[in-house]
Amino acid sequence: MKLTLKVDQGQGEYQVTTNLYVIVTWERKFKRKASDIQSSGIGMEDLAFMAYEASKQAGITIPAMFDDFIKRLVTLEVVETENTNPTEGATDGN
Repeated sequence: MKLTLKVDQGQGEYQVTTNLYVIVTWERKFKRKASDIQSSGIGMEDLAFMAYEASKQAGITIPAMFDDFIKRLVTLEVVETENTNPTEGATDGN
């Protein structure tokens, strides 16, 4: 699963995309599985954590502490979601 997030820390907007490392780090911290996102939804703290980790991965300057990152957030929203393991469609006659 990939999420593209639009982040505004009060100094202009930027977009980051989650990767496997970000998702695994989120799973470890919150003791949830990525598959839970589709069934039970995702909270703002979850999104903020993913934005925080994805921002670090992208080399964007952010506060060292997660809570300080949250304090600076003006807006945070999901722009796009992509399932990295889409199911294959049925084939005709096979």
